[in-house]
Amino acid sequence: MLFQSQGFTLIFLPLAVLAYYAVARSAAARQYVLIAASLVFYGWWDARFIPLLVGQITASWLLAVLGARLKRAWPLYAGIVLNLASLATFKYLDFLIASLQGLIGVELPRAHILLPIGISFFSFQLISYLVDRLRDDAPIYPLRPFALFVMLFPHLIAGPIVRHNELVPQFDLDPFRPGLWQRVGTGLVLFTIGFAKKVLLADKLAEMADPLFARAGHDWLSFGDAWTAALAFSFQLFLDFSAYTEMAIGIALLFGLLLPENFRRPYLSTSLRDFWRRWHISLSNFIRDYLYIPLGGSRNGPVFYVFATLVAMAICGLWHGAGWTYVAWGTWHGLGLIVCHAWQKLARPMSAFAGWAITMLFVLVGWVLFRAADFSTATSILAAMAGADGIAGALGNAPLLGIAAAVSALLPSAYEIMERRPILNPAVAAAFAALAGFCVLEVGRGPPLSFIYFRF
Repeated sequence: MLFQSQGFTLIFLPLAVLAYYAVARSAAARQYVLIAASLVFYGWWDARFIPLLVGQITASWLLAVLGARLKRAWPLYAGIVLNLASLATFKYLDFLIASLQGLIGVELPRAHILLPIGISFFSFQLISYLVDRLRDDAPIYPLRPFALFVMLFPHLIAGPIVRHNELVPQFDLDPFRPGLWQRVGTGLVLFTIGFAKKVLLADKLAEMADPLFARAGHDWLSFGDAWTAALAFSFQLFLDFSAYTEMAIGIALLFGLLLPENFRRPYLSTSLRDFWRRWHISLSNFIRDYLYIPLGGSRNGPVFYVFATLVAMAICGLWHGAGWTYVAWGTWHGLGLIVCHAWQKLARPMSAFAGWAITMLFVLVGWVLFRAADFSTATSILAAMAGADGIAGALGNAPLLGIAAAVSALLPSAYEIMERRPILNPAVAAAFAALAGFCVLEVGRGPPLSFIYFRF
């Protein structure tokens, strides 16, 4: 069930909200409503994976309780290993087999295990809780709110990656507390903005980018087509993923819950370090707190800094997908962060425009590597972008690319909108209602496209 589908928008979400507020005076009842809704939402994709989701949650909780009762750390380490093993089996087993086959030159059978949707996100959330227990930074929660923190349907499939302390305390807040209508109104505005970005922009950009990347796998692109492919995907990825985030935050607000920030106009960044403070913020914070700092960070000298940065970003790339192109993309950003850090240590001035231009070119090259099916495709596109076969050809659908660029740079992020506390007068409400209605009709013209991050 996709956020932008008619079934979700017109049936599932209204029924879930009505059921929630019908029992809102009881904390236990409204949590059960959200758990039931989340199980239906997740099971809609493939009910066979509900036992995996419930099993990982239950096992992690039981091991956390066992660790507390025994006052031992080994159950927590066992829980971490369990979640990593599940992620490795479902997401990386065939990748590891293929990599081994490439090394030994012997044909090996594949497992062909179907990837459970959202496994990267809920596994990371469970691991973060268990690590926090090891650090004495997390309490033992009752099973019901603990399960709901992981499986709450607005963030279950593609984030933001939520930590226990960011969400569990909110479950005891009265949904009817002051500010109810401001939360509901803002939630509907954010949902509609994300809806429009996904249906009217991101999906249209996919129609430009996908054929060009597919053609680049077996044919040489012109200079114009290569830049069209790179720009279209770069804007598609941001608009698609930020749209999901805005819809997720908006949905959560309808239930009186606040999800963490995930984007803050990253394509305005003037350095690569700035970019990672604005792009997929919940993942950036997770990588920083649970990988980069434990690996040594920047406080133990340059050798540890370089090592920690490269390893953390390579793992960040691998988290995105089971392929060496993703590892290369992560390593590319790791190298870029090291160079950026070194330049900033020199304290040499650089204009904001120059910093922005260099950062965006670096990010654009990385997105080609991220999107390409293999290294040969990425090399072909990047070579064409560099003019290896001349600079003939114009950008395809330049007006759409221009609109996408303007929306990416100028439209405030979800948290910027919430910070401004939008005034929802009747005219504004009517405009957003009309936009939402148009999007519902637009998505009804054909099967809705999945969000890009659903594959991760």
